[in-house]
Amino acid sequence: MALTLQQVARMDQRMILSPQMQQAIFLLQVPLQELSAIIRTEIVQNPLLEDSQEPGEIIETGPEETDAGPDVAELEFQAEIDRLAGMDDEWKEYFFQDQSFARARYHRPDEERQNYLENSITRSETLNEHLLKQLNTSIVSNREIEIGEVVIGNIDENGYLTESPEEIARQADTSPEEVGAMLALIQTFHPPGVGARELSECLLLQIDCREQVDPVAREIVKRFMTELGANKYPRIARALKIPPERVQQAAGFIAGLDPKPGTIFSSDETRYVTPDIYLEKEEDGYRIIFNHEYTPRLRISNQYRRLLSDPETSDKTREYVREKLQAGRWLIKNIRLRQETLYKIMEEIVRRQKEFLDKGLAYLLPLKMTEVARIVGIHESTVSRAVANKYVQTPRGTFPLRYFFTSAMTTASGGDISSPHLKKIIEQLVLREDPHHPLSDQEIVGLLAEREIILARRTVAKYRKTLNIPPSHLRKKY
Repeated sequence: MALTLQQVARMDQRMILSPQMQQAIFLLQVPLQELSAIIRTEIVQNPLLEDSQEPGEIIETGPEETDAGPDVAELEFQAEIDRLAGMDDEWKEYFFQDQSFARARYHRPDEERQNYLENSITRSETLNEHLLKQLNTSIVSNREIEIGEVVIGNIDENGYLTESPEEIARQADTSPEEVGAMLALIQTFHPPGVGARELSECLLLQIDCREQVDPVAREIVKRFMTELGANKYPRIARALKIPPERVQQAAGFIAGLDPKPGTIFSSDETRYVTPDIYLEKEEDGYRIIFNHEYTPRLRISNQYRRLLSDPETSDKTREYVREKLQAGRWLIKNIRLRQETLYKIMEEIVRRQKEFLDKGLAYLLPLKMTEVARIVGIHESTVSRAVANKYVQTPRGTFPLRYFFTSAMTTASGGDISSPHLKKIIEQLVLREDPHHPLSDQEIVGLLAEREIILARRTVAKYRKTLNIPPSHLRKKY
């Protein structure tokens, strides 16, 4: 059989998203801070976009009606756009030159303050740097400092030594005994427990650095770590010949120690939530207010738009302005579409969850995205994208928009109860239990049944685990 190549015409249907539609979907799902960065980047890249610096919603202004001829500024803009038509990068250079010119007009105290802020340390000290600082202030020789630097280099971010003294000795070209002596010194540094090779050693270092050492706690850490993890206090009490209450007291002290002392120098930064929407209480309901503090108010520059109607404008310039004008209009339109979609979704959430906003968690109703999508008139996936990474500030606190979409559990009377409300009930039952006789999962099932909430034991266990509540035998107090 001979293999041949041939062209065949075939018709099929495919869904192809236009660049404008892709932009609309992307802007819909980004959080507020990222949206602000995107808008400011577009302002830099598109000379027709500008920040109106006026309070209010994102707007698009039309050309101003005027009979006056072109002024000097307009002629400068026209000369500038002739160059921009062939090179976008030149606009960026022009933009930053303009910013540097504005900065040159600052007074000298402003410049000094700006330089101070730019040169200030913007990150926290690492564990490695913290230990090296203590090593350099210790009374040791230069050779000992070199060995100490190698030891510290083998301590991970949790504060644990990752290599054996023999391996570190080979790295530092010294003896294991000298490494051991340096490690003993480093283990006296802050934070307590640093330089340990295992959990028990880390806890012992923290116990021994106290002014008053608890001998029971020290003995438990040395001999009964496995039993301690399983809360087998009676077995430990029998082995040490002390009451279980004394073991539990020591266990509480051990639980207050830090199993990862190095994490206090973690480089992870605190993430702050910026609400996209505010709910303001009114007499007859709630007012939905968008957060415009972080988003520039976009508009199309009138001076550039006039170039399209100027007969002296070259075809190349006209094409460039028309392209950037279309891109700017689509951006403004898609941002408006994002706001309108969020507003409609939030409006329905407020309508359905008004009792929760008025009275609290017990009145949070089950709500599915399909229900909101059907009422608003959009697809369920659009609702999912719109509520992703968005937050709303309410009189009850700040919540992610996804918080209001919960699954439902049916009660014996035929009513519905939301999952967060059910978890809250289980949490309250555990808080009110007798600590000497904690509730088992089956007993919680019985108490819920008295409230006409029928659940299986494994369902209660699942909710208990999501609440980080240990099982009954680990909650028991002696």
